[in-house]
Amino acid sequence: MSKKIVNSADAPAPIGPYNQAVRTGDLLFISGQIPLVAGTDELIQSGISDETHQVMKNLSAILKEAGADFSNVIKTTIFLSSMDYFAEVNTVYGQYFNGEYPARETVAVKGLPKNVNVEISMIAAL
Repeated sequence: MSKKIVNSADAPAPIGPYNQAVRTGDLLFISGQIPLVAGTDELIQSGISDETHQVMKNLSAILKEAGADFSNVIKTTIFLSSMDYFAEVNTVYGQYFNGEYPARETVAVKGLPKNVNVEISMIAAL
């Protein structure tokens, strides 16, 4: 099995010992993205909608680096700091898929990196 590391300058650099994404065969595994702005230490904290849009922007940059887009996504996992955010995150998230939604689970967790409210990871078929 071969693997290729995928990193985009248009998405935030990893904040730990991992890569933005790893491709193996026709699958792309994208690490969880939080609402960090690429090339800065700026964390979007102006509301869950803005935070979710930033996360999706980061994911889009990584997909693009791999030659893909949201139509290639087959599975996502959404982590929330509270299920109170579910409806608003769902509304923003849904805008990126043009009606062809991937499989998904959404869970509330006790804490996320940098105390953010949302983190999303993805698997895409290339």
